[in-house]
Amino acid sequence: MSIKITSKDQVNQLLDKYDYFLFDCDGVLWLGDHLLPSIPEAISLLRSKNKQVIFVTNNSTKSRNDYLKKFEKLGIPDISKQEIFGSSYASAIFIDKILKLPKDKKVWVLGEKGIEQELHELGYTTVGGSDPDLISSGVDFDSNDPRLNKLDNDVGCVLCGLVFNLNYLKLSLTLQYLLKDKKTIPFIATNIDSTFPANGKLLIGAGSIIETVSFASGRQPEAICGKPNQSMMNSIKADFPDLGKTPKRGLMIGDRLNTDMKFGRDGGLDTLLVLTGIETEENVKLLNENETPTYYINKLGDFHELNN
Repeated sequence: MSIKITSKDQVNQLLDKYDYFLFDCDGVLWLGDHLLPSIPEAISLLRSKNKQVIFVTNNSTKSRNDYLKKFEKLGIPDISKQEIFGSSYASAIFIDKILKLPKDKKVWVLGEKGIEQELHELGYTTVGGSDPDLISSGVDFDSNDPRLNKLDNDVGCVLCGLVFNLNYLKLSLTLQYLLKDKKTIPFIATNIDSTFPANGKLLIGAGSIIETVSFASGRQPEAICGKPNQSMMNSIKADFPDLGKTPKRGLMIGDRLNTDMKFGRDGGLDTLLVLTGIETEENVKLLNENETPTYYINKLGDFHELNN
């Protein structure tokens, strides 16, 4: 049964018990560009107790450098690039270190600039993605578009994530690469979130877009690099070896049961669900014992507010 955190004593018990605090971002720290209450104070409290904070996000539209700018803009100070693990970065690392795609091969991207930036940092050339020509010409689709027949033979991987400027041309080109060479080009997904919260609404997530090209091609991604997949957790543990040795000293904090809480639970960490995203207290109470988060709390800012 999940324990609801409602008092100063309970917050202090968490601070005593855990050394590593892993955070989802959207729905936990902020909603869109709106910072949730008392977030900088909560992070500062953890810093003052010498706790390691790690930010783990499935938002593939931003690179780690983009996130550094967002943290600064929203008034969350002293965040380092090494503390940020996004699905765009995890996907780029997978392609480089696990898939071992040669650098003379290109990556077709169904996604935004965040994915491209992380791939470029590792020395890869990308096609598709944020190419402005695909945005302007895709609105008025033409099935005779020559690009559908003149595919780039140097493309050695297809990477799909969240796309804001989505159109039929981008989907159709992605399908052609997934079908090319008897469906042998590796198919990688950043994450499978069906939706994400923004300004009090649910919007279409990467998983819903990926499912479209997956269904059309008759293929499933060979790898899913975001939460709850453990490839991202393994990368984090590699960078923080003590967490790998004693995962029960880590607490995964998120707003989604099927990604954040599963990610932490499968990685051997305890979990804390915040109710500022898509889940409700009623949802928690209906869960089976093996699905319940270790704790839940109204909002992350309560770490600070309850401690005063």
